[in-house]
Formats: sequence, structure tokens, C-alpha cells
Amino acid sequence: MSQNTNTEDTIDLKELFFSLIAQWKLIALCTILSLVCALLYLRTTQDIYAVDALIQVEDSKGAGTAALLGDLSSMVDQKSPAQAEIEILRSRLVLGQVIQQLHLDFSISSTDDTIFHRLLNQDSFQTEYLPQAVTFYNNEQSFQVRKFDVPTEYLNKRLLLSFEDKQFTLTDQKTDEVVFKGTLNQVNQSRSSVGTWNIGIFSRDPLSSSYNVQKMSLPAAVDTVLQNYSVAEKGKLTGVLGLNYQGADKEHIAKVLNSILVAYSKQNIERRSAETAQTLKFLDEQLPELKQQLDVAEREFNKFREQYNTVDVTKESELYLTQSISLETQKIELEQKQAELSEKYTAEHPAMQQIDAQLAAINSKIKELNATLKQLPDLQRRYLQLYREVEVKQQLYTTLLNSYQQLRIAKAGEIGNVRIVDTAVLPIEPIKPKKLLVLLLSIFVGGFIGVLIALMRNMLRTGIKDSGQIETELDLPVYATVPRSPVQESRINIIKKKKHIPILAVKNSDDIAIESLRSMRTAIHFALNNARNNIIMISGPAPELGKSFVSTNLAVILAQSNKRVLLIDADLRRGYLHKYFHQDNQAGLAEYLNGQHPLENILKTTEVENLSVITRGKSPANPSELLSTERFKNLLEQLSTQFDHIIVDTPPILAVTDGIIISQYAGVNLVIARYGKTQIKELELVVNRFEQASVKVTGIILNDIQRTAGSSYGYNYAYAYKNAKDD
Repeated sequence: MSQNTNTEDTIDLKELFFSLIAQWKLIALCTILSLVCALLYLRTTQDIYAVDALIQVEDSKGAGTAALLGDLSSMVDQKSPAQAEIEILRSRLVLGQVIQQLHLDFSISSTDDTIFHRLLNQDSFQTEYLPQAVTFYNNEQSFQVRKFDVPTEYLNKRLLLSFEDKQFTLTDQKTDEVVFKGTLNQVNQSRSSVGTWNIGIFSRDPLSSSYNVQKMSLPAAVDTVLQNYSVAEKGKLTGVLGLNYQGADKEHIAKVLNSILVAYSKQNIERRSAETAQTLKFLDEQLPELKQQLDVAEREFNKFREQYNTVDVTKESELYLTQSISLETQKIELEQKQAELSEKYTAEHPAMQQIDAQLAAINSKIKELNATLKQLPDLQRRYLQLYREVEVKQQLYTTLLNSYQQLRIAKAGEIGNVRIVDTAVLPIEPIKPKKLLVLLLSIFVGGFIGVLIALMRNMLRTGIKDSGQIETELDLPVYATVPRSPVQESRINIIKKKKHIPILAVKNSDDIAIESLRSMRTAIHFALNNARNNIIMISGPAPELGKSFVSTNLAVILAQSNKRVLLIDADLRRGYLHKYFHQDNQAGLAEYLNGQHPLENILKTTEVENLSVITRGKSPANPSELLSTERFKNLLEQLSTQFDHIIVDTPPILAVTDGIIISQYAGVNLVIARYGKTQIKELELVVNRFEQASVKVTGIILNDIQRTAGSSYGYNYAYAYKNAKDD
């Protein structure tokens, strides 16, 4: 049981494979259409290039931690310093500078730059972004936009820029309202209810085209840059960042990425030297003031010395003087440090509280020392005070001046904690579209769609695909299984386009379909032995099943075996047997039944020896009534004695009653079923129609068998097609 099941599955797979081969034209058509779509896509799609750069972020703390932990450092969840730098590289702090520098917040495109225009033309549209202006090139024409400031209401809105003579206008595309008019080659300023316009467009060429322009807000411009810009760390915790920027203009994307590197490096150095710059700013303010205080103290001291000459100072007084100078110097230094820290911290900060405590202690000592100095003689006390002021100011000024010089040197040597390893260079080859890959994928997709459609067609073909099904369900013999022929396959189109149809049994007598019909002769011979007459009726449940093809070729085959054969076209509505024999359709069966022509006028010989034919004639208004008359019955009885075989081609059984009428006069009734099209239910209805008329169906002919694993026909399609083409 299992072995039989496996065999059936194998046969089904082979049948499926050969059914796909039989539909190779459909698969090839889908593949070609997919390939054409891919070529159109490549034609209308711009080449996209990419540039890259490398940045190294140095972090001594991270390296020290890794060295300290050794192999355990990989087990500790460390945060790479590169993560913070990635966010800075994507921030408005960096990208905003580049956008303002290169005017990336301004976009322009030609209204002619559409898919269909690119498909049919080779126009070149290019936008060049420079710090001075944005230049747009349209083939041989160009113009510069040096100024384009619009009111806030019109930010991120698409405007239509139109030129006429030396004037230009801006139109809101949503409302079709002209919002600004200006003159070329000058900066135009205008105030309106929504804001201020400041636009300058310059060109030496006569302009007449229209363009789409847009001024973006900073967030929108940053989002536009981020669509083509990416930053990622190379590896894990390496501190090396890879920057990538994509676009259609090679020079533009390299310029943008290098500008990002410059802006990022500049802000990094400024951030690293921010504390030094702040201290220098403080010293720039303090040094002139301190210098002025020193000059005042020196003038006061000199004036005192000129007035009193020398003053005798005791050793004890000198000691008090030294202590006082030291305390005053420390106090001023702490006050300056306190002023510097107050710009960074609040009064509650520990550093501020520590300085406050130190100042309180020094002030206490100075107060005690001043109390002691008040006990000295007045002249000595005044001398010591003036001398102390000069010395304190002098030492403090010298110290601050040295610090100022050292900070300037340190700031000049600041390099930041990042290093630009690789800058952006012009790319050579585009990264997309990958033309070869697109073409290969199109072929694969087209083939896949073709196979899918072919499989769906097979699934939708729920008709008869096995002669055994007919014999099992209807208990009727299958007289022949006729395989598909290239000539038979194109038969319908030939009927519509040509007046003559070649007979396959005459032109290609070795065709496998003809060989299959030849095998019917024996079966028909035995069937006629038990029949009441030699009339063979061939019918079918529906049109386009191959009744006329089978009738004609079967008649030729019987005639070639030295039998006198008559072929009657009883399809008085749409019969076309006359096209097989180069016969006109003026006088036929319809004219005989109407009494317009005698039998000798409608009985015509053919080029095939022993074969005669009666065509249908002109289509009558009452074909069923004509076939029901005694005149038709008598005609068949008369002709039955003159010929060995009479083959009658009838219209579809389920469509009209003509076939049932004719079947009452025939000795053998054969029904045509088409492979994959005729339903078993249709054959059941046909059999029921015959039974209702007390007529029995003699057998079934399964026509148009496709070349599958279930068929054992080794048919040479190329040979048959060549012979048919030669005909």
C-alpha cells in the first residue's frame, strides 16, 4: 500500500514538471516582462554613491580599567565612550553647522525631472552646494540662489519657482497663490503679514523653466541629512567610529562628510578647552583691574616716601609686614578662586563652602594682625600699610600674569580626545542600484511568477485529466486519447485569421495525434459491426473541444484506408469544415434541407481520394427544425448506401438540441472531451441527454492530451511545428 502511494506521488511530480514545460511560453513571457521592468527601473533610477570616514575616540580611563581588570574586563559591562560621540555626531550641534555652512536646508529640483521624462530623455540636473550660494544646473543653463530666507509659515513648504524675462515668482503649490515676486541678479527684500522675505537669485542665462524649491527648518533639514547619513562603532569597545554618507552626487557627498568631520573636530576641541577659555576670560577681566590697583598703591607709597623720606622700621615691624603681605595675598587669591568657582557652582557646593571656610580663617588672622599693627607708632603703621599694599598687588599681578601666559599656551596646544583617521574621498563605483543583481533577480522573479501562474492554471483546470476517470465513473469506453499538436494548438487562431485550415492527416501524417486517431479504426470497425448503420456522429458537451478537428482527420484516415467516406458538417450555426477543403459555403446542407439545391449540388469531392464532403451552407434561422424533417432522415438513409462511412460533425450537445436530433439516425455516437477543460459533470449531462432520447453513447474521445509524465507520447514538437510552418 505504501509502495503504491509513493509511485503515485512520483508520477504526480513528473506530471507537474512536464505541465510546466508545456507552458514554457507563459513562463518565458513573464520572465521577459520582468526583465523589461528591471531595465526600465535601471533607466529611471539614479546611481547612488557612498563615502566613508573613520574617527578614533580616545579614552584613557577605559583603557586603564581594561588593563587593571585584565581578562575579566570582557566580563564587565563597560560603556564605550564612542556611544556618546555617536550621538554628538548625529546631533544638531554638529549637523546644524554643516547645514548652515553648505545651505543644506534648501532643496531645488526641476519640474521636468519625472520618471517618464528620465525614461525618454538624457537631461542632466545637478545641484551644487557651496558656502556662498546654491547653484542649480539644468543642461546648459544655470542659476545661483545666494539668499533664500522665507517667513516661518512657509518653512517646509514646496514652492514653485518660475522665471519670465528678468523676473521670477514664487507660487504656493497647494493654493496656487503667488506669494513673492522679485528681480533677477539682485537681493529682493519684502515684508508681508506673515513675515519677511529675503531672496536673491542670480543668472546670466535666459531662464524659462519652472522649479520646485523648499526652505526647510533646522529639524527637517537634519532629518533629511540623517536619511543618508549613518555612524556606527567598528567592533565592540574599539573606540573607532565609521561614518557613511550616501547620495547621487559624488563630489557633494564627499564635501558634506568632510564638513561634518571638521565641525565635529572643532566642537570637540572647543569642549576640551572650555575650562581654560573660561579661566582666560576671567583673567582678561581681572588683570587690567589689578594692574590699576597696583599703580594706585605704588603712587601712594611713593608719595609717602617723598614726604617722610626714610622711616626706621624695627625687626618686629618687618615680621608683622611679612605676615600681613602673606595673608593678604592668600586672601586675594582665594577671593579670585571663589569668583571663578561661583560661575560653575552654587554656594552650597562643597568646594564653595571650603573656600568660604578658608577665607573666614584668613580674615580672622588678618584682623588679629591689624589689631597688633594699630599699637605701632602712627608713622610706622602708615608705612607698613602702604608698603604691604604695593607688595601684595605686585605679587598677585605677577602670579596672575604667569598663569595667563601658561593658560594661553595650554589652549593653543589643545588637540581634543578624537582623531580623524580617514577622511572622505570621491567614490568610483556606485553602490546601488546593483545592475547585475537587479537583472538576475528580475529573471528569477519573472520565472517564479510565470511558474506560479502556470501552477495556478493547472489548479484551476479541474477538468478530466485521466481516461480511467471516464471509464470508472461513466462506464463508457475511451476510444482514443489524442495528444496535443502544435498545429492543433494554434487551430483556433488560424480559423479566425485564415480562410484555409491545413489538414494534419494530410500535411503531417506521422504526427502523434494522427497516429492516435489511426488506432481508432479498429475500435470503430467493431462498433459498426453491432450498429444499425454506418453513420458516425461526433459531438461534444461544449464548443472548442476539437470536434471538427477530430471529424476531419478521422474522415481522412478512413478514406486513406480505401474506404468511401462522406463528411457532413451538421453544425448549421457555426460549422467551418469547408475551410479544411478549400470549398465555398454557398450551397450546403442548409440549402438542401430548404429545398434550394438538389443533392448533387451539395455533395462535393475533395483533394483527398475517396473522401467527399457536405458543408453546412449559409446559416439558417431554424436549424433544429430543418434537422428534424424527414428530408434530412431520408438524406442519411440514401447516402448510407453510397458510402462505407458517414461522419457527421454536430454542434455542442449542451448548447443546442441539434446533436440529440441527429443521434437518433446514427449507428455510432462518439462524444469529444477535452483534456483539462471538460468536466466529468458535463459528460454526465451529455449521457443523460442521450438516454432521455433513448440513444446510447458508444464511446468517448479524450482530445488535446498535454505532454505530462502520465503520457507516453514521444512526440517531436519541433518537427511537427516545422512542417506546419512550411505549409
